[in-house]
Amino acid sequence: MIRIGTRGSLLATTQAGFVRDALIANGHEAELVIISTEGDRNQGPIADIGVGVFTAALREALADGEVDACVHSYKDLPTARDERFTIAAVPPREDSRDALVARDGLVLGELPAGSVIGTSSPRRAAQLKALGLGLEIRPLRGNLDTRLNRVSSGDLDGVVVARAGLARIGRLDVVTEALEPVQMLPAPAQGALAVECRAADSDLVATLAELEDADTRAAVIAERVLLAELEAGCSAPVGAIAEVVESIDEDGRVFEELSLRACVAALDGSDVIRASGIGTPERARELGLSVAAELFELGARDVLADAGSDR
Repeated sequence: MIRIGTRGSLLATTQAGFVRDALIANGHEAELVIISTEGDRNQGPIADIGVGVFTAALREALADGEVDACVHSYKDLPTARDERFTIAAVPPREDSRDALVARDGLVLGELPAGSVIGTSSPRRAAQLKALGLGLEIRPLRGNLDTRLNRVSSGDLDGVVVARAGLARIGRLDVVTEALEPVQMLPAPAQGALAVECRAADSDLVATLAELEDADTRAAVIAERVLLAELEAGCSAPVGAIAEVVESIDEDGRVFEELSLRACVAALDGSDVIRASGIGTPERARELGLSVAAELFELGARDVLADAGSDR
Protein backbone atom coordinates (compact mmCIF):
# COMPACT_ATOMS: atom_id res chain seq x y z
CA MET A 1 0.00 0.00 0.00
CA ILE A 2 1.40 3.39 -1.01
CA ARG A 3 0.52 5.94 1.69
CA ILE A 4 0.18 9.39 0.10
CA GLY A 5 0.52 12.39 2.40
CA THR A 6 -1.62 15.44 1.71
CA ARG A 7 -3.01 18.52 3.39
CA GLY A 8 -6.63 18.23 4.42
CA SER A 9 -8.17 20.97 2.25
CA LEU A 10 -10.60 20.07 -0.51
CA LEU A 11 -8.12 21.17 -3.17
CA ALA A 12 -5.19 19.28 -1.64
CA THR A 13 -7.14 16.06 -1.18
CA THR A 14 -8.54 16.35 -4.71
CA GLN A 15 -5.03 16.74 -6.12
CA ALA A 16 -3.69 13.85 -4.07
CA GLY A 17 -6.76 11.82 -4.98
CA PHE A 18 -5.91 12.27 -8.65
CA VAL A 19 -2.49 10.73 -7.99
CA ARG A 20 -3.98 7.93 -5.85
CA ASP A 21 -6.53 7.07 -8.53
CA ALA A 22 -3.88 7.07 -11.26
CA LEU A 23 -1.74 4.69 -9.24
CA ILE A 24 -4.70 2.39 -8.58
CA ALA A 25 -5.54 2.45 -12.30
CA ASN A 26 -1.98 1.28 -12.93
CA GLY A 27 -2.45 -1.67 -10.58
CA HIS A 28 -0.94 -0.25 -7.37
CA GLU A 29 -2.68 -0.05 -4.01
CA ALA A 30 -2.71 3.50 -2.62
CA GLU A 31 -4.46 5.55 0.07
CA LEU A 32 -4.45 9.15 1.35
CA VAL A 33 -3.07 10.19 4.75
CA ILE A 34 -4.10 13.67 5.96
CA ILE A 35 -1.29 15.79 7.45
CA SER A 36 -1.98 19.08 9.27
CA THR A 37 0.41 21.88 8.28
CA GLU A 38 1.32 25.26 9.78
CA GLY A 39 -0.08 26.92 6.67
CA ASP A 40 -3.50 25.44 7.43
CA ARG A 41 -3.42 26.52 11.08
CA ASN A 42 -1.94 30.02 10.65
CA GLN A 43 -4.04 32.46 8.62
CA GLY A 44 -1.34 35.15 8.47
CA PRO A 45 0.03 36.41 5.14
CA ILE A 46 2.22 33.90 3.32
CA ALA A 47 5.02 36.46 3.09
CA ASP A 48 5.05 36.62 6.92
CA ILE A 49 4.69 32.95 7.86
CA GLY A 50 7.30 31.79 5.37
CA VAL A 51 8.08 30.04 2.11
CA GLY A 52 7.37 26.31 2.16
CA VAL A 53 4.88 26.57 5.03
CA PHE A 54 2.51 24.16 3.29
CA THR A 55 5.17 21.57 2.49
CA ALA A 56 7.32 21.34 5.63
CA ALA A 57 4.94 19.12 7.62
CA LEU A 58 4.40 16.83 4.64
CA ARG A 59 8.14 16.41 4.23
CA GLU A 60 8.58 15.72 7.94
CA ALA A 61 5.97 12.95 7.73
CA LEU A 62 7.76 11.57 4.69
CA ALA A 63 11.16 11.63 6.39
CA ASP A 64 9.71 9.97 9.52
CA GLY A 65 8.16 7.15 7.51
CA GLU A 66 4.56 8.11 8.32
CA VAL A 67 3.83 8.30 4.59
CA ASP A 68 5.55 6.92 1.50
CA ALA A 69 4.92 9.83 -0.88
CA CYS A 70 3.52 13.37 -0.84
CA VAL A 71 1.60 15.39 -3.39
CA HIS A 72 2.44 19.10 -3.46
CA SER A 73 1.25 22.04 -5.49
CA TYR A 74 4.62 22.41 -7.18
CA LYS A 75 4.64 26.19 -6.84
CA ASP A 76 4.59 25.83 -3.03
CA LEU A 77 7.87 23.89 -2.89
CA PRO A 78 11.04 25.77 -1.93
CA THR A 79 13.46 25.97 -4.84
CA ALA A 80 16.37 24.71 -2.70
CA ARG A 81 16.77 20.97 -3.14
CA ASP A 82 16.43 18.63 -0.15
CA GLU A 83 18.71 15.66 -0.79
CA ARG A 84 16.49 13.34 1.27
CA PHE A 85 13.73 13.50 -1.30
CA THR A 86 13.17 13.35 -5.04
CA ILE A 87 10.35 14.54 -7.29
CA ALA A 88 9.55 11.14 -8.75
CA ALA A 89 6.78 12.37 -11.02
CA VAL A 90 5.34 15.57 -12.45
CA PRO A 91 1.91 14.64 -13.86
CA PRO A 92 0.28 16.53 -16.75
CA ARG A 93 -0.28 20.16 -15.85
CA GLU A 94 -3.61 21.93 -15.47
CA ASP A 95 -4.13 25.34 -17.12
CA SER A 96 -1.54 27.55 -15.41
CA ARG A 97 -3.37 30.87 -15.82
CA ASP A 98 -4.75 32.99 -13.01
CA ALA A 99 -8.51 33.47 -12.93
CA LEU A 100 -10.72 36.37 -11.91
CA VAL A 101 -13.90 35.66 -10.00
CA ALA A 102 -15.82 38.95 -9.91
CA ARG A 103 -19.27 40.17 -8.95
CA ASP A 104 -21.97 40.42 -11.58
CA GLY A 105 -19.94 38.34 -14.05
CA LEU A 106 -17.57 41.23 -14.75
CA VAL A 107 -14.20 40.86 -16.48
CA LEU A 108 -11.17 42.81 -15.31
CA GLY A 109 -11.59 45.69 -17.73
CA GLU A 110 -15.23 46.19 -16.68
CA LEU A 111 -14.53 46.65 -12.97
CA PRO A 112 -14.83 50.34 -12.06
CA ALA A 113 -11.91 52.18 -10.49
CA GLY A 114 -11.86 51.65 -6.75
CA SER A 115 -13.13 48.07 -6.97
CA VAL A 116 -11.71 45.91 -4.18
CA ILE A 117 -9.86 42.78 -5.32
CA GLY A 118 -8.56 40.14 -2.92
CA THR A 119 -5.43 38.08 -3.53
CA SER A 120 -2.99 36.11 -1.43
CA SER A 121 -0.09 36.78 -3.78
CA PRO A 122 2.31 39.75 -3.98
CA ARG A 123 2.94 38.67 -7.60
CA ARG A 124 -0.73 39.01 -8.49
CA ALA A 125 -1.10 42.26 -6.53
CA ALA A 126 1.91 43.83 -8.25
CA GLN A 127 0.75 42.89 -11.75
CA LEU A 128 -2.81 44.03 -11.05
CA LYS A 129 -1.52 47.41 -9.90
CA ALA A 130 0.69 47.65 -12.99
CA LEU A 131 -2.39 47.41 -15.24
CA GLY A 132 -3.35 50.90 -14.07
CA LEU A 133 -7.04 50.13 -13.56
CA GLY A 134 -7.27 51.91 -10.20
CA LEU A 135 -8.17 48.75 -8.31
CA GLU A 136 -7.78 48.47 -4.54
CA ILE A 137 -5.91 45.29 -3.61
CA ARG A 138 -6.48 43.58 -0.28
CA PRO A 139 -4.68 40.54 1.21
CA LEU A 140 -6.65 37.32 1.22
CA ARG A 141 -6.18 33.94 2.92
CA GLY A 142 -8.33 30.88 3.40
CA ASN A 143 -9.35 27.92 1.27
CA LEU A 144 -10.95 28.39 -2.13
CA ASP A 145 -14.51 28.27 -0.82
CA THR A 146 -13.68 30.95 1.76
CA ARG A 147 -12.20 33.18 -0.93
CA LEU A 148 -15.13 32.71 -3.29
CA ASN A 149 -17.58 33.48 -0.48
CA ARG A 150 -15.91 36.87 0.01
CA VAL A 151 -17.22 37.78 -3.46
CA SER A 152 -20.67 36.20 -3.22
CA SER A 153 -21.21 37.89 0.16
CA GLY A 154 -20.38 41.31 -1.33
CA ASP A 155 -17.33 41.77 0.90
CA LEU A 156 -15.08 41.98 -2.16
CA ASP A 157 -15.71 42.93 -5.78
CA GLY A 158 -13.51 40.10 -6.96
CA VAL A 159 -10.69 37.69 -6.17
CA VAL A 160 -7.82 36.39 -8.28
CA VAL A 161 -6.91 32.75 -7.76
CA ALA A 162 -5.23 29.96 -9.72
CA ARG A 163 -7.56 28.62 -12.41
CA ALA A 164 -6.08 25.15 -11.90
CA GLY A 165 -7.43 24.92 -8.37
CA LEU A 166 -10.94 25.81 -9.50
CA ALA A 167 -10.70 23.29 -12.34
CA ARG A 168 -9.65 20.50 -9.99
CA ILE A 169 -12.56 21.04 -7.57
CA GLY A 170 -15.09 21.51 -10.37
CA ARG A 171 -15.76 25.22 -9.87
CA LEU A 172 -14.84 26.72 -13.24
CA ASP A 173 -18.42 27.99 -13.43
CA VAL A 174 -17.48 30.88 -11.12
CA VAL A 175 -14.64 32.17 -13.33
CA THR A 176 -15.53 35.47 -14.97
CA GLU A 177 -12.21 35.78 -16.82
CA ALA A 178 -9.13 33.62 -17.31
CA LEU A 179 -6.24 36.09 -17.25
CA GLU A 180 -3.95 35.70 -20.24
CA PRO A 181 -0.17 35.83 -19.64
CA VAL A 182 0.01 39.19 -21.40
CA GLN A 183 -2.10 40.57 -18.52
CA MET A 184 -0.69 38.49 -15.68
CA LEU A 185 2.08 35.91 -15.77
CA PRO A 186 1.36 33.02 -13.39
CA ALA A 187 3.60 31.84 -10.58
CA PRO A 188 6.42 29.52 -11.62
CA ALA A 189 5.06 25.93 -11.65
CA GLN A 190 1.45 27.07 -11.12
CA GLY A 191 -0.99 24.35 -12.12
CA ALA A 192 1.62 21.60 -11.79
CA LEU A 193 1.81 18.87 -9.15
CA ALA A 194 4.96 17.39 -7.62
CA VAL A 195 4.83 13.77 -6.45
CA GLU A 196 7.66 13.42 -3.95
CA CYS A 197 9.13 10.42 -2.15
CA ARG A 198 12.31 9.48 -0.32
CA ALA A 199 15.25 9.42 -2.72
CA ALA A 200 16.39 6.05 -1.38
CA ASP A 201 13.08 4.32 -2.23
CA SER A 202 14.16 3.27 -5.72
CA ASP A 203 11.28 0.87 -6.32
CA LEU A 204 8.73 3.51 -5.36
CA VAL A 205 10.50 6.12 -7.48
CA ALA A 206 10.06 3.81 -10.48
CA THR A 207 6.40 3.22 -9.67
CA LEU A 208 5.58 6.90 -9.27
CA ALA A 209 7.48 7.73 -12.47
CA GLU A 210 4.66 6.04 -14.40
CA LEU A 211 2.70 9.27 -13.83
CA GLU A 212 5.38 11.51 -15.38
CA ASP A 213 4.63 14.03 -18.14
CA ALA A 214 7.87 15.04 -19.86
CA ASP A 215 6.58 18.34 -21.28
CA THR A 216 5.32 19.50 -17.88
CA ARG A 217 8.62 18.51 -16.25
CA ALA A 218 10.61 20.54 -18.80
CA ALA A 219 8.39 23.60 -18.39
CA VAL A 220 8.54 23.49 -14.59
CA ILE A 221 12.32 23.06 -14.60
CA ALA A 222 12.74 26.20 -16.72
CA GLU A 223 10.38 28.24 -14.54
CA ARG A 224 11.81 27.14 -11.21
CA VAL A 225 15.45 27.45 -12.27
CA LEU A 226 14.64 31.04 -13.20
CA LEU A 227 13.01 31.59 -9.80
CA ALA A 228 15.98 30.07 -7.98
CA GLU A 229 18.48 32.10 -10.00
CA LEU A 230 16.61 35.26 -9.06
CA GLU A 231 16.89 34.04 -5.44
CA ALA A 232 13.20 34.75 -5.05
CA GLY A 233 10.80 32.61 -3.03
CA CYS A 234 7.33 31.45 -4.00
CA SER A 235 5.80 34.62 -2.53
CA ALA A 236 8.02 36.99 -4.56
CA PRO A 237 6.56 39.17 -7.36
CA VAL A 238 7.96 36.89 -10.09
CA GLY A 239 5.82 35.45 -12.87
CA ALA A 240 6.85 32.81 -15.40
CA ILE A 241 5.29 30.45 -17.90
CA ALA A 242 7.09 27.91 -20.07
CA GLU A 243 5.41 25.86 -22.79
CA VAL A 244 6.50 23.12 -25.15
CA VAL A 245 5.39 24.18 -28.62
CA GLU A 246 5.73 22.69 -32.09
CA SER A 247 7.78 24.51 -34.71
CA ILE A 248 8.66 23.78 -38.34
CA ASP A 249 12.18 24.01 -39.75
CA GLU A 250 13.20 25.13 -43.26
CA ASP A 251 12.70 21.60 -44.59
CA GLY A 252 9.17 21.35 -43.23
CA ARG A 253 10.09 19.05 -40.37
CA VAL A 254 8.21 19.48 -37.10
CA PHE A 255 10.23 19.77 -33.91
CA GLU A 256 9.58 20.81 -30.33
CA GLU A 257 10.77 23.99 -28.67
CA LEU A 258 10.46 25.24 -25.13
CA SER A 259 9.42 28.87 -24.79
CA LEU A 260 9.75 30.80 -21.53
CA ARG A 261 8.23 34.17 -20.63
CA ALA A 262 8.95 35.78 -17.28
CA CYS A 263 8.55 39.04 -15.39
CA VAL A 264 9.59 40.74 -12.18
CA ALA A 265 7.13 43.35 -10.90
CA ALA A 266 7.53 46.20 -8.43
CA LEU A 267 5.11 45.72 -5.53
CA ASP A 268 3.55 49.14 -6.12
CA GLY A 269 2.99 48.35 -9.80
CA SER A 270 5.34 51.11 -10.96
CA ASP A 271 7.51 48.79 -13.03
CA VAL A 272 7.28 45.37 -14.66
CA ILE A 273 10.44 43.96 -16.21
CA ARG A 274 9.81 41.28 -18.84
CA ALA A 275 12.06 38.84 -20.68
CA SER A 276 11.60 35.73 -22.80
CA GLY A 277 13.58 33.04 -24.57
CA ILE A 278 13.35 29.85 -26.59
CA GLY A 279 15.32 26.63 -26.18
CA THR A 280 14.81 22.89 -26.31
CA PRO A 281 13.00 20.80 -23.69
CA GLU A 282 16.25 18.95 -23.02
CA ARG A 283 17.97 22.21 -22.10
CA ALA A 284 15.23 23.60 -19.87
CA ARG A 285 17.68 24.51 -17.12
CA GLU A 286 19.85 26.54 -19.47
CA LEU A 287 16.77 28.37 -20.77
CA GLY A 288 15.75 29.33 -17.25
CA LEU A 289 19.23 30.63 -16.50
CA SER A 290 19.43 32.67 -19.71
CA VAL A 291 16.06 34.38 -19.19
CA ALA A 292 16.98 35.11 -15.57
CA ALA A 293 20.23 36.68 -16.79
CA GLU A 294 18.26 38.89 -19.17
CA LEU A 295 15.98 39.99 -16.33
CA PHE A 296 19.04 40.89 -14.27
CA GLU A 297 20.44 42.94 -17.17
CA LEU A 298 17.15 44.84 -17.32
CA GLY A 299 17.25 45.74 -13.64
CA ALA A 300 15.42 42.92 -11.88
CA ARG A 301 17.88 42.86 -8.98
CA ASP A 302 16.86 46.35 -7.85
CA VAL A 303 13.15 45.59 -8.20
CA LEU A 304 13.47 42.42 -6.13
CA ALA A 305 15.56 44.20 -3.51
CA ASP A 306 12.83 46.80 -3.12
CA ALA A 307 10.18 44.08 -2.91
CA GLY A 308 12.15 42.29 -0.20
CA SER A 309 12.52 45.43 1.89
CA ASP A 310 8.80 46.19 1.61
CA ARG A 311 7.60 42.77 2.84
